[in-house]
Amino acid sequence: MHFIAVLSPLAGGLMLAAAVLAAALLIGLLVWSWRDRAFENTASVADAYDRWTDDRLLERLWGEHVHLGHYGTPPRRRDFRRAKEDFVHELVRWSGLDQLPPGSRVLDVGCGIGGSARILARDYGLDVLGISISPGQIRRAQELTPAGLSCRFAVMDALDLDLPDAGFDAVWSVEAGPHMPDKQRYADELLRVLKPGGRLAVADWNRRDPGVRPLNGLERWVMHQLLVQWAHPEFASIPGFQRNLEQSRWGAQGQSPLRVEVDDWSRETLPSWIDSVLEGIRRPATVLGLGPKAVLMGLRETPTLMLMHWGFATGMMQFGVFRANKPA
Repeated sequence: MHFIAVLSPLAGGLMLAAAVLAAALLIGLLVWSWRDRAFENTASVADAYDRWTDDRLLERLWGEHVHLGHYGTPPRRRDFRRAKEDFVHELVRWSGLDQLPPGSRVLDVGCGIGGSARILARDYGLDVLGISISPGQIRRAQELTPAGLSCRFAVMDALDLDLPDAGFDAVWSVEAGPHMPDKQRYADELLRVLKPGGRLAVADWNRRDPGVRPLNGLERWVMHQLLVQWAHPEFASIPGFQRNLEQSRWGAQGQSPLRVEVDDWSRETLPSWIDSVLEGIRRPATVLGLGPKAVLMGLRETPTLMLMHWGFATGMMQFGVFRANKPA
């Protein structure tokens, strides 16, 4: 009898907590389905990132890196924030940026709040310019960057870079391509500002190549949500963006064509999506401390994060990485 007397309040408390959580998720789902963030123009992308930056929810949950993490090959359990830092180092090594001499000029296209740019400057001695379409991201990147670090930031459109031709020893871009309505122009701008002999490193969310297998009905619905919820005009496929780079008039020098190597890091980055959600459970005070609006915002993002996990787990989406040396 004593056991039942103790268990009953506990069970009641668990049921109440489950009911509150279910109600909260339902509210988040209703907000998610009621109002999307469909791409309209570059201003809509800037506005979305300004709001994500200003409320500080993502930064407090995920740290200085908005991009996915790298969990090793094969993937293993990692701290989420550490996996994000590991991703930067893995891409640096894979693309050969670690072979650049100190002081080499690097452009970070779509720099977010500057997490990758600071690692490139601090750990590899590179002189980094980070650019973003979001004024809010640039302000926060400047605030987070310590004095003396060779790392600067500017508001700029990746499709119309206010930079001279061939001004950088390397160009780096992580998870920026899905926001670009013109993939060829994006590829052209990345290569235009890269010096002959310079190194290119790109990592992006990509869709399965339609030539391999078209989307079925369920996949079309999921794809639509992935586009309209996070201001994406379209996803490129891995071979599609490889062609954009290799066919760019800025990639070839004389008779030397640009050769782009690619890989698929879907498996290595897949745990990021679930961890992105679990961080809210691991750090409840972080979310609750920002107030009801932040709680609602976190719940609102959860369905898209879970759809992203499903898309990458099933092969509908792929995490493509691209590297190239521009012919000298």
